[in-house]
Amino acid sequence: MKSNRLNQYNHVVAIGGGHGLGRVLSSLSFLGPKLTGIVTTTDNGGSTGRLRAEKDCIAWGDLRNCLTQLAKRPSIGSLLFEYRFNGESELTGHNLGNLMLMALDELCVRPLDAVNLVRNFLNIETRLIPMSEEPTHLVALQACGQSVFGETNVDKMQDTPIALSLDPEVQATSEACEAIQQAELIILGPGSFLTSVMPPLLLPKIANALAQSNAEVILIDNLTKEPSSIANCTLDQKISWCHQVLGLKIIDQILCHGEQSYQEGNICYYPLRSSHHIGLHDRQALADALSYMVSQNAHLVNIESA
Repeated sequence: MKSNRLNQYNHVVAIGGGHGLGRVLSSLSFLGPKLTGIVTTTDNGGSTGRLRAEKDCIAWGDLRNCLTQLAKRPSIGSLLFEYRFNGESELTGHNLGNLMLMALDELCVRPLDAVNLVRNFLNIETRLIPMSEEPTHLVALQACGQSVFGETNVDKMQDTPIALSLDPEVQATSEACEAIQQAELIILGPGSFLTSVMPPLLLPKIANALAQSNAEVILIDNLTKEPSSIANCTLDQKISWCHQVLGLKIIDQILCHGEQSYQEGNICYYPLRSSHHIGLHDRQALADALSYMVSQNAHLVNIESA
């Protein structure tokens, strides 16, 4: 990976949640400390949702997923962090990694300290920052004026919402804003557009940092149609919706899967699908595609400035 054009950057930021962000971070982990993931913390389902209901903590699941995908394997640490309890007890369905993060959070001053302790334990160089260190939920406003509360319910909506918000309103993590301000390249997605990509962008300080950023912003589209209300929207409609909600245009380029490599306007098509799963991006292909996109952008900049 030493020849990858992404190595020219000292600050690369990826924003999103869950499996999608974890895949991007693991694909670009060769950047080490030059790479930062800003992680969505609005999940309220599964083990994470149960912990949130009982402890009023931030959503740990997406952070744990990113840590798991970045961890070197095989190792005792990665096995422990991925372990999920079976059987019939109060622990059934809980993920040990979520419980470890919650326990460390209670021992630490702030959630980011807990994440950093696990990063050190798992020998992960890439930085991971929760979008906020305060618990909050995603809320969608329907065209009829009714609100849909909670990420899991937003995912089940039949119609695309007209607006998204966070309840309660919380502060963005200061380190996340600083990372965006320093970034030379920002990557959004892949993942659920409404519930993974959008929540961090709803924080005013993160939106403001993006507005002031000079970084190139690349959106990675999903490989398959996501099972949510946004599924009926075209790619252009999703981007327009995002820009309308934010009140600013932030996406410069889009990376999509294609059977062959070619460019169409600001959309780059590249063979990205993993041979193991139709819904997963191939890590090497993802890194190669992003490297190609930034090299093409640098070429265009050089032509324009000549």
